[in-house]
Amino acid sequence: MHVFIGGAYNGKTDYVMTLLADQKVELADGYIPNETPECDVLVIKNIEKWLVTQNLDNDEALVKTILTTLKALEENCTLYIIVTDMGRGVVPIEKQARLLRDTCGRLYQALFAEAESVVRIWYGIGEHIK
Repeated sequence: MHVFIGGAYNGKTDYVMTLLADQKVELADGYIPNETPECDVLVIKNIEKWLVTQNLDNDEALVKTILTTLKALEENCTLYIIVTDMGRGVVPIEKQARLLRDTCGRLYQALFAEAESVVRIWYGIGEHIK
């Protein structure tokens, strides 16, 4: 598993797709597939859009479920995950927005721990942090 993180519109998808130019890539935008598609690389981006549709009250169980699903997907193809840094110390006023930010933070920590590599993208420039 390879994880790429950066702010919104910082060039994360372009960076990843350039890396994967010669491979058969399947892109899952805003959802986590139930089954692994036939491809060399599965790229999952905008997980936070999918998280909005989930019950965030028990984020520990949700994070475990997501990791289990991702590990199963990874058995058949290489997995690249693109996530958006949404924290930066700003605490949202709305409860649901705070739950989303907190859940994303916990999920990202778990993803980073499991990942083979982690790259931070800053306006199209990648910085390898793991």
